[in-house]
Amino acid sequence: MELNENARVDTSQVDDRRGSGGGGGMGIPIPIGGGRGGIVGIIIAVLVALVGGGFGLNAATNGGGSEQGDNTSLEQKCSAQDALKQLDCRNALYVNSIQAYWRTAMPEAFGEQYRPSKTVFFSQNVSTACGAADSGVGPFYCPADDLVYIDLSFYKLLADQLGAEGEFAQPYVLAHEYGHHVQDLLGTEAQMRRQQQRDPQSANALSVKLELQADCYAGAWAKNATGTADDKGQKIFTSITEQDISQAIDTAEKIGDDAIQQRSGRPVNPDEFTHGSSEQRKQWFTKGFTTGDLKSCDTFGSGA
Repeated sequence: MELNENARVDTSQVDDRRGSGGGGGMGIPIPIGGGRGGIVGIIIAVLVALVGGGFGLNAATNGGGSEQGDNTSLEQKCSAQDALKQLDCRNALYVNSIQAYWRTAMPEAFGEQYRPSKTVFFSQNVSTACGAADSGVGPFYCPADDLVYIDLSFYKLLADQLGAEGEFAQPYVLAHEYGHHVQDLLGTEAQMRRQQQRDPQSANALSVKLELQADCYAGAWAKNATGTADDKGQKIFTSITEQDISQAIDTAEKIGDDAIQQRSGRPVNPDEFTHGSSEQRKQWFTKGFTTGDLKSCDTFGSGA
């Protein structure tokens, strides 16, 4: 993967709350991990990561989410000559590429206009319209405020604890979360929730379909990423290699439900899957990448 050093990093697509104290004063964060540390904490983080994490929060809890970050230092850093050496600037540029793709792809594929969403950079804890959250939940999308949230330290956990070390794991993470944003805009997520209410026994299976579709959408973005450009027409990526795609697939496999269960020392139980097996996640990301066709990502279709 090679980013274009001449591409402009549009930091207006990011809300940098890392210096704002996050969700301080909001009370107890939503208990995702039950307070347990070690491998269980890692597992819980990854269960929520890459799967639209806001759906794992209590969306009925009004956490506010009205805070605004201060992008001043980020803007300065990302305007510098060596901006792409910085983790936060690279991630802002990944967001730019993903949203540039959807601005064109969503109307073409679905006849609907894309509505941009910001990515919130936070550290330790954050206030959202889905409730209070901390870094333990991993990256997530909150449908109540239409924002993607990420503590960038998650990538270190992903590399050190799960072995997903490749750089392309990072844009894959973000592309998956923006896939959930698209599902929200199209009404897919809301329809899935209604189905879950009508048929509680199928709740996990329906959740898997939603997550695999987001993986497929991420693959479709990856297929078309080299065609994305900044607001001046400069290409954002100059190249994406087979190795990059392999890194994304490796990440997808490492956060499959069966891999998570095995890592926790539990027997693999498909009835408890909510995000898809390693093979399923690999299959649907690969399908999106191979075809580049969003219509091929119909995980809810008959026989999918």
